[in-house]
Amino acid sequence: MRLLKPLLILISLAIPFTGFSQDRGIPVYSDYLTDNLYLLHPSMAGASLRNQVRLTARQQWFDVDDAPALQTLSANGRVSENIGVGGILYNDSNGRFSQQGAYATFAYHLMFSRDKVDLNQLSFGINAGILQEGLDESDLIGPSQPPDPQISGANLTDTYFNFDFGVSYYFRNFFAHATLKNLIPQQRDIFSEDFQLDNQRQYLGSLGYTFSTNDSKWLFEPSLLFIYKDQTTESSLDINFKAYRTMDFGRVWGGVSYRRSFDGAEYTGNGASVDNQKLQYITPFLGVDYGNFMFAYTYTYQANSIVLANSGFHQITLGYNFGEVDERYHCDCPAINNYGL
Repeated sequence: MRLLKPLLILISLAIPFTGFSQDRGIPVYSDYLTDNLYLLHPSMAGASLRNQVRLTARQQWFDVDDAPALQTLSANGRVSENIGVGGILYNDSNGRFSQQGAYATFAYHLMFSRDKVDLNQLSFGINAGILQEGLDESDLIGPSQPPDPQISGANLTDTYFNFDFGVSYYFRNFFAHATLKNLIPQQRDIFSEDFQLDNQRQYLGSLGYTFSTNDSKWLFEPSLLFIYKDQTTESSLDINFKAYRTMDFGRVWGGVSYRRSFDGAEYTGNGASVDNQKLQYITPFLGVDYGNFMFAYTYTYQANSIVLANSGFHQITLGYNFGEVDERYHCDCPAINNYGL
């Protein structure tokens, strides 16, 4: 029992290699590919021509008890010519660990375009968040278990504040984003001092380009997302390809994302040789825009030799766009010219 709490903490630190992140804040999955860039980048609050509401539910490994699960509810829109606001609620859980949070966002958009013929927009955004972490040890102490001074036997919780800052730039069909998450170092008091990390900063950088063929109803969008964790120096890269097709009833879109970690975890399969395994995700996704409504499904397959389960990760996204638009920008820029009546 004396080693139980350190073991739990080490598991929480290793979980990013199995698909769940105990970093403070919303885990970085593939939500942004389902018309949900605001979850990653606060500078996208109000960046689109129409206001957005998004609801997501993600469940990993249906055949594993207490597997990681994430739910988010977000809304953002523009309240004046240059100012956007937004808010996010989320619940993130994995076995004994849980995290809930709420963010409020302020964004400022600089428009260099003289009219809707050309899109040229630079955006800045900041999130202010209040987060609560939990560690449930309530069933780790009992008459049949020897006492352990490291185990409290309680449902431990602690509350923190933090900030994110982001910048986005759109020029016609080109886009780029940069976001710094968890600016302020914070102590995680629910963990032992010997195991806690007080630096949860993450750096996100992405870029992409959308193009079409002449007189085509198709749009194509290759993009990249780079993720770097300051404390552990872990990094990964998403390589994405997305396509849009205009239909009589609205628009259908989908694509695939490949995430590869640059850091590996060692394991042994035969008790003798030691191999190195790097996290790999393959994520196909499909969505449809019907009027003001959006629906998307995302499946993630973990392409590693050693995995906890083979059932994959499933996510559903529901969305609603609202607000009047007189004229859209004359560019292939679906994140700004978001669909709707």
